[in-house]
Amino acid sequence: MFLLIAEFSHLFTYMVAPEFEGTIVHALGEQFHHINWEGLRFWDLIQPFFMFIVGVAMPLSFYKRIGRGDSYNQVFKHALKRAFLMLVLGWALYCIDPGEIVFRFQNVLAQLSVTYILAFLIMRKPTLVQLGFSVLLILITEGLYRFFPVEGFNQAFLPGENFGAWFNILISGEEDGGHWAMFNAIPTAAHTIWGVLAGRLLMGSQSNKKKMQILLIAGIIGLIIGYGLSPITPIIKRISTSTFVFASGGWSVLTLALCYWFIDIKKHQKGVLFFAIVGMNPLFIYLFAHVGGADLIRKIVLPFSNALFGWTGELGANLILSGIVLFFLWYLCYWLYKKKILIKI
Repeated sequence: MFLLIAEFSHLFTYMVAPEFEGTIVHALGEQFHHINWEGLRFWDLIQPFFMFIVGVAMPLSFYKRIGRGDSYNQVFKHALKRAFLMLVLGWALYCIDPGEIVFRFQNVLAQLSVTYILAFLIMRKPTLVQLGFSVLLILITEGLYRFFPVEGFNQAFLPGENFGAWFNILISGEEDGGHWAMFNAIPTAAHTIWGVLAGRLLMGSQSNKKKMQILLIAGIIGLIIGYGLSPITPIIKRISTSTFVFASGGWSVLTLALCYWFIDIKKHQKGVLFFAIVGMNPLFIYLFAHVGGADLIRKIVLPFSNALFGWTGELGANLILSGIVLFFLWYLCYWLYKKKILIKI
């Protein structure tokens, strides 16, 4: 979430300015932008990890509610309500710019509504059943892309000419300009399911060493499958190919393992709160930044920032301004945290 609000501050946009061409700043900035089609950059891992970490939290939340006396049906109804609201909010964001009703569901909220409810429905099943179901979703998607029979949309991995493009047109009446497929919610449900399994593991009675071993092995297996099969099925985030799901899932598991080792086992907890503050109100800050909150802060701060830092040049002033906007977005989360205001659905 911290990186997502940094994107809304436009910080990453200025890092790839022509003035930085050939420098480490430009190279780093490129990693904070989605790759055009085939391949994998750091920024392509943000949404998979977000979906994965939601899955990690699900069993903790579920058993906490059960422990305080809620029935399964009560928790299930709450999960359905939450999924529906995420879907509506995600869809509504697409209606703001054109000022009319459009039917698009590619953003993280709308996609998460599907992956969340699918993961919830099998959350109490044995590990092998959950793993099998996640792989089945990936294989179904692979088959649809490879063997879709409609002429003009039977080129599995070409932008705008595949099953994902056809599905976009079926739902919204048009293909997405960036070729982001709405159907991605089905294969990427694996990320949330794998997160649930990781959360159950962390709640288990195994030793820290054993938990770390399982996470590391699982993450490495994901990377081997994802990158190993990439010559056959290319890694493409925009249509969430099977290799993308496995590779990004592997990186997500390894990231959790690193955080678990560094924070929970080694107890290096200094500075963690700085980032956790943003994560405590993810829905609010995502929606606030998405509907223009970040741009509003930018407009308010702009004249003062230019007056103080205009001497650094246009690019320097814009970089500083982006940093200030990011700070104010963070501070807004901090204010909510201090007031004990947690906006949830």
